[in-house]
Amino acid sequence: MDEARTPFDDLPGDLMIWVLIVSELLVFGAGLAAFLAVRLTDPAGFAAAQDHLHRAGAGFNTLVLVTSGWLAALGARAVEVGHIARARWQLAAAAALGLVFLAIKGVEYADKAAQGIGVETHPFFTFYYLITGFHAAHVAAGVLVLLLVALRGRPREVEAGAAFWHMVDLVWVLVFPVIYLLR
Repeated sequence: MDEARTPFDDLPGDLMIWVLIVSELLVFGAGLAAFLAVRLTDPAGFAAAQDHLHRAGAGFNTLVLVTSGWLAALGARAVEVGHIARARWQLAAAAALGLVFLAIKGVEYADKAAQGIGVETHPFFTFYYLITGFHAAHVAAGVLVLLLVALRGRPREVEAGAAFWHMVDLVWVLVFPVIYLLR
């Protein structure tokens, strides 16, 4: 007798990766909501602090992550049709772009440190380091996940790894305008 299908059967990866993704999105959403709430108490101070950020670098990093997400999607599609070698290359390229993102973020953090800007400088920077640092940790974890699933080359695992990577992309697409652009 066939098992009854559930709505979760068509999700890429398995249910647990989606539990992780949803919980991470909720955490980032709460962080961004808190940032916006505190920003309301000092809009001028937040705007002045924001002027110390590298918007062009963050914009470039957005292109890097979106391109990386595209490569991960191509890798997931390639592994589904049995093109394991192509999938491995695409997933490795996606991971390499994740490392580019981290390098650019590291340069940005080093510049803030050289300016004497830390988490206690202003509430803006408390949130800035908390949110972007937490995101950078997810990028680092995602790079490892992409490399691991590329090595194994199993479609369900690649789907789950790509889904996690897309969550990392989505979070950055939300963080970038809120932290770097919103005035």
